[in-house]
Amino acid sequence: MSDAGSDHARLEAFRAEARAWLEAHCPPAMRAPAESDEAEFWGGRRAAFESEAQRAWLERMVERGWTAPTWPREYGGAGLDAAAARVLEEEMRRIGARAPLKSLGMWMLAPILFEHGTEEQRREHLPPIARGEIRWCQGYSEPGAGSDLASLSTRAVRDGEMFVVDGQKIWTSHADLADWMFCLVRTDPDLPKHKGISFLLIDMASPGVRVRPIRLISGASPFCETFFTAVRVPARNLVGQAGAGWTIAKALLAHERAAISRLRDGAVQEEEPLEVLARRCVGADAEGRIADPVLRDRIAQVNLDALCNRLALQRSTEAERAGREPGPGSSMAKLYGTEINKRRKELRVAIQGWRGMGWEGDAFTPDELKSVRDWLRSRASSIEGGTSEIQLDIIAKRVLGLPG
Repeated sequence: MSDAGSDHARLEAFRAEARAWLEAHCPPAMRAPAESDEAEFWGGRRAAFESEAQRAWLERMVERGWTAPTWPREYGGAGLDAAAARVLEEEMRRIGARAPLKSLGMWMLAPILFEHGTEEQRREHLPPIARGEIRWCQGYSEPGAGSDLASLSTRAVRDGEMFVVDGQKIWTSHADLADWMFCLVRTDPDLPKHKGISFLLIDMASPGVRVRPIRLISGASPFCETFFTAVRVPARNLVGQAGAGWTIAKALLAHERAAISRLRDGAVQEEEPLEVLARRCVGADAEGRIADPVLRDRIAQVNLDALCNRLALQRSTEAERAGREPGPGSSMAKLYGTEINKRRKELRVAIQGWRGMGWEGDAFTPDELKSVRDWLRSRASSIEGGTSEIQLDIIAKRVLGLPG
């Protein structure tokens, strides 16, 4: 048998194994999308399962190493290659199985530890991430360092075998629920701003760490301010070399933008289709089409754009699994996915008319109340993970090769 034939047979055997196992072990309640992002399981010491089914699903997948299927077994993974991981993903999608665990540690920190971390750091941090025991947050933005991230001023001063950290981070997603933070700090204020930055892992239970949630217009508080006052961090928590943090930061941002794009695409697939919503709210003509031809055109266009984006994301995901770093192409995925997300949310509100703008009261359904909040939330998607202006600059310089 040829190598190609042998590989095909191997993958089909794995597909049959994975299909049988998933059918037998994925609880029925876990074969449907979560009602909200908060209802997903994000792990951590303070995490609570929404049901016994959710607990069982995580435990079973952890035992197989399928929460992080391509990681080596010694770090909590299953050691699958990219092709087998793709088969597993296809089989999970076939039965509608939701991811047992969502994790910034898995999507963003883990690739950095594999590339820049020490073996001690990988063995300490990766298995708890794969098991959902530790939740991570990202300490990048500061009040004076947003788009110009390299202007950050949170300082870490070396004191023997410790760093002493002082400063503030802002817009730290779910810092109030996180156990650890991967954080950019300035370790040498005398060097040019891009060269004096280091990448540090900080236990959020350390004395001197204080977190304050930020209340948004929606009433939710997913973002926080994080304050550091003489926080002592072991020097062994430095990832890579001191002063090399900017290189690591850029690599992590590429993984973050790719993860944001994939998450947003998954959320779009879980929504009620726009055309179904339109027929229900606006009505259909005699042939069953959406009555308003302009609205039909808008829906068709955003659906086509979403399909193109999904295919591009699939290509980039397969490239990552084959060992290629996300690179500047992740800025294209993030920018395009952001714009599609904003258009979809705005279109959902437009389809529902004045009912889509309801804020509170019994006159509105929960879905209608959710639509306006989702629309408001979508405005932030052009800021988080790097503003759209920053993405356009990266694309111009590093993808198109345009002069500065």
